[in-house]
Amino acid sequence: MCGSSNNPTTGGDKDATPENQQERLRYEGWITGFVDGEGCFSVPIFRNPTTALGWQVRPEFAVVQGASSRFVLDDLVEYFGCGKVYRNRRHDNHREDLHRYCVQRIGDIRTVIVPFFREHTLRTSKRNNFEKFAMVVDWMSEGRHLTVDGLVAIAELSQTMNNRKPSAFLRILRDHTPAIF
Repeated sequence: MCGSSNNPTTGGDKDATPENQQERLRYEGWITGFVDGEGCFSVPIFRNPTTALGWQVRPEFAVVQGASSRFVLDDLVEYFGCGKVYRNRRHDNHREDLHRYCVQRIGDIRTVIVPFFREHTLRTSKRNNFEKFAMVVDWMSEGRHLTVDGLVAIAELSQTMNNRKPSAFLRILRDHTPAIF
C-alpha cells in the first residue's frame, strides 16, 4: 500500500488516542466533501501501439485548485501518501495558474484511493462516477481491459461518466481494429 508515516490512517501509536481518531475522522470527512466539490474520477483510454490491443486504459483521480490554494493539494499528497501535484499554466485571462493533484498509478488507485472512497462515501453525483471508476479498477484487476470485450465494456461505461457527451471512441476503436469486431 502506498502510504507514509504522516498518513493518519497508517501512522504509529499516537493514532490510538481518541483525540487523534476524532481529528482523523473530521479530516476524512473534509476530504470526502472537498472531492465531492472539486474532484474527478475518470477513465481515459489512449492509443498505445505497444499493447496487444493497441489501446491502454488509464484510470485517474484528480482534484484541481488555483495556485493560491495549492497547499490543500499538497495535503492530499501527504494524507494519501501517493499521487503528485502538477502545475497547469494558464494562457487565458485568469490571474493564477491551476494546480492538479493526480493519482494515475493503478496500484495506488487500487489500494489507496478506491478503498478510501468505498469507506467514506461521496454524497453528490460524483458518487455514481466513483462507483463506475471503481468497477473499472476491479475489472482491470481481473484483466478484462486486456480483452476486446472488456475494453469495449470499459469504453461504454466510461462514456457515461462526468456528464460527457458521447464520444467517438468506440467508432474509432472499431475503425482502427476492424479485425477484432
